Amino acid sequence: MIVEDEAVIRQGIRNILEDITMHEIVITEFDNVPDAWAYLKKDIPNLVITDIRMREMDGLTLIRKLRQLYAELPVIIISGHQDFEYAQQAIRYKVTDYLLKPIDRRELLQLVMKIADQLVPSTQDAADPTAPGGDEDSLRKGDNRRMIRKLMEYIDTNPDGDLRLQVLAEYCGIHATYLSQLFKAETNCNLSDYITQARLNRAKQLLATTNLKIYDVAHLSGYQSPKHFMLVFKQHLGMTPSEYREHSI
Repeated sequence: MIVEDEAVIRQGIRNILEDITMHEIVITEFDNVPDAWAYLKKDIPNLVITDIRMREMDGLTLIRKLRQLYAELPVIIISGHQDFEYAQQAIRYKVTDYLLKPIDRRELLQLVMKIADQLVPSTQDAADPTAPGGDEDSLRKGDNRRMIRKLMEYIDTNPDGDLRLQVLAEYCGIHATYLSQLFKAETNCNLSDYITQARLNRAKQLLATTNLKIYDVAHLSGYQSPKHFMLVFKQHLGMTPSEYREHSI
């Protein structure tokens, strides 16, 4: 759902969402809060993107009312006002993020992709078929296995994030060298290779299912340099991103 009283901005947000989903998405648009609230009382979207200042009722009022019905519904606020008080209120209402106009295309793309990933149920939380026994050694091995599985899930859902070894080691709470060795022992795969594969998997998904430009695909797959992304992609898949997209249609 997009709630924005400026038609040009609404269309711009719609274009970004449709680029991600290749138009396979239902987008509802409202230019005022009362109509949006009437809709929310009858149906629930996966995401609400709303301006702060509009006619009749502002976006923060909408979110306050929305939270009475849907405590965890993802909400992105957009505003042309760098107002700390608005930001404070937005945090109290547990908004997902607060974006300033003019909206940064890549920032919005990245944010929506993360929300989409969170909407997909995870299978990683299922019961562990290799649950450890009662002795200390098996308990330690079970803990290591769960930690690596959690790390793999984190990498899979955040391929565009900061995945340097030191950052991941801090995430796991262990020394970087030990993490690298443990990951190899548990998965028979180098951590760096797993990160590359996760990023390429994200890129392949975006190329096959969206109309995003190659530089947007690179950014959302964790590559700041489109040229480096295209080089890595061709090295691993034997074709350029554009050729892969053509074969996927």
